[in-house]
Amino acid sequence: MPKNRKKDKKRRTYKSFKEAFYAAREKIWDKKRARLKLHHSFKRSYREDYVRGLKAPGLVAHAVATLKIIFKNWKLFGGFLLIIVIMNIIFVGLMNEETYQTVQDSIDESSEVLQYGEIGRVAKSGLLLISTITTGGLTKGMTEVQQAFAIFFAAIIILTTIYYLRHLMAGNHPRIRDGLYNALAPLVSTLLVIILLLIHLIPVFIFTIVYSTAVSTDFLSQPLYAFLFWLFGGLLILLSVYLVPVSLLSLCAVTVPGIYPMQAVYAVTDLVQGRRTKIIIRVFFALVFLAVIWVIVMMPLIWLDLVLKQNIEWLNIVPFIPFMLQVMTTFTVIYLASYIYLFYRRMLDDPE
Repeated sequence: MPKNRKKDKKRRTYKSFKEAFYAAREKIWDKKRARLKLHHSFKRSYREDYVRGLKAPGLVAHAVATLKIIFKNWKLFGGFLLIIVIMNIIFVGLMNEETYQTVQDSIDESSEVLQYGEIGRVAKSGLLLISTITTGGLTKGMTEVQQAFAIFFAAIIILTTIYYLRHLMAGNHPRIRDGLYNALAPLVSTLLVIILLLIHLIPVFIFTIVYSTAVSTDFLSQPLYAFLFWLFGGLLILLSVYLVPVSLLSLCAVTVPGIYPMQAVYAVTDLVQGRRTKIIIRVFFALVFLAVIWVIVMMPLIWLDLVLKQNIEWLNIVPFIPFMLQVMTTFTVIYLASYIYLFYRRMLDDPE
């Protein structure tokens, strides 16, 4: 009898393949049912099913509050910014001074066709700033290795900035080395989420390539073709705008210890349901706010650089403006990481 009981126990512990398959499938469906999945079918969706409120400060208030936190802890963020700029100069390099000088010379040549043969220094400063950014002067001439280093440093900036903010909001006083030593644990997960962000931006990249081809072949000269092209381009841009908020907030969620990249993406997908438009508006406003800061900071510096280099010849070899462009680029990444993380925390703390 004891032997038979042992055999019965062994038989009870083993499951058939069919039973194990159904049990595993039920576990998967239990996890899926726990998530918010709206508009994932062809059934009609009602407004009350997907409207979710969010108590958050206004656009200007949130942008200024983020700026205040950075400048209130200027020693912490300033020292970190200086370290990142030095590492970028060593491993990636500055924008070539010759590239900046070429843009300046092209503007000088274009100004000859004006009535008085020259444009004001303020207008020239603005044109130099816009031309340097829009013509790819910041990344022109970068090799694939340098681009990989740039993405790597962007991940370091995001992780360290969020680490500082998390400890500052908890009432601690982190030091620069604390972030550099302790914040980089989820580096691989962050790089994977950055790859997901680049995948979400593929429609925009496709639009850019198609647009450059259409301009070079004079495809847009026909009204019908132009209408179809802009309709197609608008849909591509709209697709990226719809997808990007998830990957941006996932960069904040993935910094939580012990969370995997896809877990962060799934959690953020549920978090943004019904709030996607608000997030898109805030990200767009942050970009406009940063554009204003760039104009306020860089235009006087470019004007000063023009004046000094016209009077002192040896200053022409000093890459002052490329260095300041690198500083502003690093500050932009720090500000965007802080802006998005503070809004992400606001969403987590929201009772709804």
